[in-house]
Amino acid sequence: MSEGSGKAYHPGEIVPGSGINECDCGQQHQWNTDVKGHRFPPLNGECSGSGWKLKAASHPS
Repeated sequence: MSEGSGKAYHPGEIVPGSGINECDCGQQHQWNTDVKGHRFPPLNGECSGSGWKLKAASHPS
């Protein structure tokens, strides 16, 4: 999973690589630290986004 890949992952999907993710609504207001193999959490009910995008990989290659 490369930094800034642009792919959005939906809540409930398996996290492909550990890192810091942000919601995809573009407001940069919701961040989450996710661990590879866990599931992405739901977005806040006030967020207009539909998924999570990688902001910074925990172990960039």
